[in-house]
Order: sequence, then C-alpha cells, then structure tokens
Amino acid sequence: MPQWVEAGVWGLAGGGALVLGALVAWFVRVPRDVVAVVMAFGAGVLMAAAAFELMDEAEQTGGLLATAVGFLGGAVVYVLANAVLARRGARHRKRSSNQPAESEQEGSGSAIAVGALLDGVPESVVLGVSLLGGGGVGVAMLAAVVISNVPEGLSSVAGMKRAGRGAGYVFGVWGAIAVASGVSAALGNLLLDGASPQLIAVITAVAAGAILAMIADTMIPEAYERARLYTGLCTTAGFLTAFVVQRLG
Repeated sequence: MPQWVEAGVWGLAGGGALVLGALVAWFVRVPRDVVAVVMAFGAGVLMAAAAFELMDEAEQTGGLLATAVGFLGGAVVYVLANAVLARRGARHRKRSSNQPAESEQEGSGSAIAVGALLDGVPESVVLGVSLLGGGGVGVAMLAAVVISNVPEGLSSVAGMKRAGRGAGYVFGVWGAIAVASGVSAALGNLLLDGASPQLIAVITAVAAGAILAMIADTMIPEAYERARLYTGLCTTAGFLTAFVVQRLG
C-alpha cells in the first residue's frame, strides 16, 4: 500500500484507542475512583511520552530553539482553548453551591477532549513522518499513544456521560478526533517529506507542550479529587510503564 495510506492507518489506530476508552466508559459503569486511578496512570504515561519521545526527538531533530518554541506554543494553544471553554461555562472547578456538579464533570471531559485533539494531531504527524525514508513506524511512540489514549477516552467520557451527554455527541467527538489523527498522519507523510528539521521539531514539540499543559491543568487535579494519596503512585506507575516501553522499543 502507499506509504501515506500506511501512515493514515497507524494514525487512525492510535486515535482509535480514544474510541476504545470511550466504549468502555459508555457501556461499563466504571466507579469514579477507578476512573481517577486510570486518569493518574494515563497522566504518567503522557509525561514519559512527552519527555522521552517528543521533546528528545524534537531537540535532536531541529535543535533547542525550535523545540522550545513549539513546546511553549503547544502549551499556550491548549491554555487558550481551555480558557474559551471556561468562558462558555464548561468548567466550574471552584463552583458555588448553586452550580451543578454536572457542569464540572462535563467541563473536565471537554478539556481532556481538547487536549487529546491538540496533542493527538501533532503526535499523528510525527507517526507519519517516522515512515519517511523507508523507516518503520515508531513502535515505542505508537505504544505510548495507545496506552495514554485509552485512559483519556475513558476518563473524559465518564464525565460527559454523568453530565447527560448522549451517545451521538460522545462518539461523534471521539470519532472525529480519531479520524483527525489518521488524516494528520497521512498528511504528515505526504507534505513533510523533505521538510526542514526545524519545522519537524516545532510540530513534535507542540504535542509535548499541549500534553504537559493538559496534565497539569486537567488530568492531575481531577485525578487527585478522587484518588488522593494514590495519585502520585499511579502517575509514577504510568510514567515507568511508558519509560520501559520506550527503552524496550
């Protein structure tokens, strides 16, 4: 098959893990404590992927300056997108007594979905670029994407479901993100063949910046609300899992 098609398939596979997590959360009544533990584990996986796969690869490819610009850019875009959600009432972390808990639950789910899109698209582009020059897909990167995407989909949909969102909305959101991931991987392979190392570094680092901002702003605070003392341990376990996968890959 054409290489860009192969890239699209791999990108869709990574994004499809979000849908898998969504399916679990939709059809299985997962206790909120379990969701929190899974979210903390996923945060650790994402931290390791950002540090050892994305940032390291970006710096080696295009240098420190391009990496720093992309990293900060990804974080800024995520924070701005999250601020827009807050202005529209999607998040009420410090809600008053007359603000429903459902708003907070839906808001955290929406924030995670935004983060998944902002880190998923550059991640998928990276997967597509990894096939250029006859190289295979980055197995460690793909594994980290899949391992982290399942908890993202599960934890986000759990909040959306409790907030009363229907199946059409929930699976429409995650299905669209999965398709966007596949398209991004295909386009990355088609359009970035011969692109400058600095551009590749910026794109790669954007994903890392969005990931870290989402972890700090959404995943860890939401996990700690329920998991409390277990949050640090679960996050550490996720980080170690991704680190081992990266080293063995």
